[in-house]
Amino acid sequence: MLEQDLISTVIRPEIRALTAYKVADATGYIKLDAMENPYTWPEEIKAEWLKVIHKAEINRYPDPEARSLCNVLKEYNQLPEQSGILLGNGSDEIIQLLLMSLPANSTVMAPEPSFVMYKQIAQCLGLKYQGLPLLAESFELDLELTLAAIKQQQPEIIFIAYPNNPTGNLFDSHAIEQIIQHSKGLVIIDEAYAPFTDASFIAKLSTYNNLLVMRTVSKLGLAGLRLGFIAGQPGIISELNKARLPYNINILTQCSTEFVLTHPEMFAQQTEILRNERARMFLQLSTIHGIRPYPSAANFILFRTEQNKATPIFNALKEQGILIKNLSPQQGPLSDCLRVTIGKPEENNAFIKALKNAKNAMP
Repeated sequence: MLEQDLISTVIRPEIRALTAYKVADATGYIKLDAMENPYTWPEEIKAEWLKVIHKAEINRYPDPEARSLCNVLKEYNQLPEQSGILLGNGSDEIIQLLLMSLPANSTVMAPEPSFVMYKQIAQCLGLKYQGLPLLAESFELDLELTLAAIKQQQPEIIFIAYPNNPTGNLFDSHAIEQIIQHSKGLVIIDEAYAPFTDASFIAKLSTYNNLLVMRTVSKLGLAGLRLGFIAGQPGIISELNKARLPYNINILTQCSTEFVLTHPEMFAQQTEILRNERARMFLQLSTIHGIRPYPSAANFILFRTEQNKATPIFNALKEQGILIKNLSPQQGPLSDCLRVTIGKPEENNAFIKALKNAKNAMP
């Protein structure tokens, strides 16, 4: 059998129709494309951490429930005492767990543009995916359209990123509450960028049975550990836990995360610097002719360029050693848009200088 015939026979059409998620090679670049915390740990904290790692019994399976880490995460994130919590190998695995648990032919909704994995995983599993277009230019929720779609289709799950990626804005909290109230299914508030905003729906977990809040430690500064969690009503979490593979959180991630979250002052200092740099970067971008930055509550800024200039600017930045994210190929409301992660002050300065150079070189 020819390879292509074999693929057609054993791989579902939904998978064959997808495009694999691509991660750009950042070797040799100032990396401002992936919303990572650019700061590492002080040497004294690294030394303490190595002592913890030294004691890890890597010949044994990890605690399958990661009970100690769950307790630390609940306290660190101030989750309601009665909330259940489930851990995943990054938020991606939690999204996959949620969607794997749905009945066949379920409907999944999310605002668009938003985090691409909501749609990617839903389509991969053969579920019905319905994007909810955000209002043009402002990237706010179209509440009337959203409530009408919920009433008509009654989705099993709605994902709402808060703040939203890639636009960076916080949707109106009252609009989100109306969505929760009108939904018969689950509403997942994805708070991946919680370290960079004071807004959260965690306090509402005790109010709404169909509300779950998802977070990750990646943006906090632990992207390499691949750990996310979701919190909500214990009964719902218990059912989702049945779809989780055993030992999905390895022992090094468990002990490392538990250790470093006992140093909240380090992360508080780092995120404060990044918040201040975000404000400075926004002002700098606002002064460049032909560049329109959008307000952000995350650790990145989306900005719009003049028509058909996004890709040339992106390429000109790469030639100067700066890697950001080109969103323009996605078309629609993201046409002519680029996204830059907030880095260290010197990295941000290099980006602004390179952007001005790129703009000045444009015909």
